[in-house]
Amino acid sequence: MANSPQARKRAIQNEKRRSLHASQRSMVRSSIRKVVKAVESRNIDEARSAYKEMVPLLDRYAGRGLIHKNKVARHKHRLQKHIKALESA
Repeated sequence: MANSPQARKRAIQNEKRRSLHASQRSMVRSSIRKVVKAVESRNIDEARSAYKEMVPLLDRYAGRGLIHKNKVARHKHRLQKHIKALESA
């Protein structure tokens, strides 16, 4: 347990930040899941619109350091590839 006033304050700040980051990570995962679900249901329009909503969200949180930039790039590339395959099929 924190003994000094500064340590107590940091513990409170860390807990607030942890809960905020947890909700943001959940939002990111939900947006990715939404695109995946649209691709699996073979709904091209829904997949495109969900992808367009997902990309700025991922980029924003990658810039803030919540998610690693390479992980964001990997998700965007893989999902874009699936959407392109739907369009060509």
